[in-house]
Amino acid sequence: MKRSLTFVCILASGFGATALAQASSAAMPSAPLPASAAPATTTAPVAAKVAIIQFQQAVAATNEGQRDFAELRKKFEPKQTQLKTESDEIDSLKKQLQTQGATLSDTARASLTRQIDEKTKSLQRSAEDAQNDFQTETGETYQKVAEKVYQVLQAYATQAGYTLVLDASAQQSPVLWATQATDISQAVVEAYNQKSGIPAPTTGAAAPSTAPRSTAPARTTPAKPATTPQ
Repeated sequence: MKRSLTFVCILASGFGATALAQASSAAMPSAPLPASAAPATTTAPVAAKVAIIQFQQAVAATNEGQRDFAELRKKFEPKQTQLKTESDEIDSLKKQLQTQGATLSDTARASLTRQIDEKTKSLQRSAEDAQNDFQTETGETYQKVAEKVYQVLQAYATQAGYTLVLDASAQQSPVLWATQATDISQAVVEAYNQKSGIPAPTTGAAAPSTAPRSTAPARTTPAKPATTPQ
């Protein structure tokens, strides 16, 4: 069994795309009236104005996102410590079996082997349960903030006259290249922070980068998790 038993990192796991889709769906306005019911109007063509946003990173970079995810990580720290202690205990028993196995009686050796097997299975179940719990709560935390960030994004894009905003954080993003000027991630984060009134965290890890990809094809495989209890 691998010695390292850590939780996956936020934003790198697969929940991000699903949570974003749910958040976006929940935040979208109601469908327009049918053409027959709407008044007939003639409008001039609107010039396209496109922007991109690293939406998942922007959600995590808001003051509220940083605060809530930090609280979530802190909540699971005792469980992480417990799993580490159990893993160390198993390693100690394995070492004992390796160094003393030849001198132990058959009964003692069988008992020690059984202890290792039982503790290993118990640790695997506990780790899987903790992983599932963390991912569930991470998704819920993300969606709660994402829904509100999406509303701010809508207002910001409308006011700035954008006709299309593409999410460059999706793993299958259509964005292959974009200039810095088209990325509104930081602007949306700042607008959200101002609206929420939540102060920036005084401690904890730095906020995820919201810089756009200047040149690179869309990812076709998930990135390795740096940690997402994503």
